Amino acid sequence: MIKTIQNFFDKTIDFMGRVISWLLLLLVLNVLFDVVMRYFFHNSSVGMQEMEWHLFAVIILYGVGFALKTDSHVRVDFLYDNFAPSTKNYINIFGTIFFLIPVAVLIITGSTEFIKDAYITSEISEDPGGLTHRWIIKAMIPAGFIFLIFSAISYILKNIIELREVKK
Repeated sequence: MIKTIQNFFDKTIDFMGRVISWLLLLLVLNVLFDVVMRYFFHNSSVGMQEMEWHLFAVIILYGVGFALKTDSHVRVDFLYDNFAPSTKNYINIFGTIFFLIPVAVLIITGSTEFIKDAYITSEISEDPGGLTHRWIIKAMIPAGFIFLIFSAISYILKNIIELREVKK
């Protein structure tokens, strides 16, 4: 049962990983367009430059959850590598429940007013030609951290499954 749930989480996270990879390609094309316009045609678009930052932000916000799933995140490996597999599983579960998830919830709850203000005031870029609807990119902050919690649940389940296999 737990393995089935964890597989569902993993498939969803993998799907988001593919979406992120396409966004990365879109970012590269956006930067290429911006560079060609600037250096060959002496023209530049503020909106395209801002889109670079927005795409980059989305890639990072969702990429963190994908990195957790693939165990590519940062940790103090010089200590962790020497521990037994079951100890590593307990550390992963404990750290995820008591550190990662509370910080993610704090960021989610702390950013909602930020988005609400941007939406109510119809916040736009301060630069002429910049992007409108600034609340959309700001909404990616809690959405990315919700995805991180989603990935954290999968990570916890994965470690529980590994613990159960060690005990067999």
